[in-house]
Amino acid sequence: MSGLTTETIAQVCHEANRAWCAANGDHSQPLWERAPDWQRDSAIEGVRFLIANPSAPVSATHESWMDQKRRDGWVYGETKDPEAKTHPCMVPFEELPEHQQAKDRLFQAVVRALANA
Repeated sequence: MSGLTTETIAQVCHEANRAWCAANGDHSQPLWERAPDWQRDSAIEGVRFLIANPSAPVSATHESWMDQKRRDGWVYGETKDPEAKTHPCMVPFEELPEHQQAKDRLFQAVVRALANA
């Protein structure tokens, strides 16, 4: 692994995903510094999963994310609502909209690039 910390890699991933969301009309993602703990923890866990499983397909990354969300009480819902713990991405990877699949691929690519830098 590179000299970067897991949290630093997670921050870069978060900001890349925030930019991707904004490019797709979703301006709801806060800056890393303003992100709630649950959101930052989710990014950190995603980085940890990919560092521990460097050859995992992107679908496994998504499954790991969903497992973490389920453990924290999240369920499928048509809208993302942190208070109700609902999220529209709580579906199998293949059922995600293409822009959400691309967001997962972006996250994975950033981790792989920075973890091996």
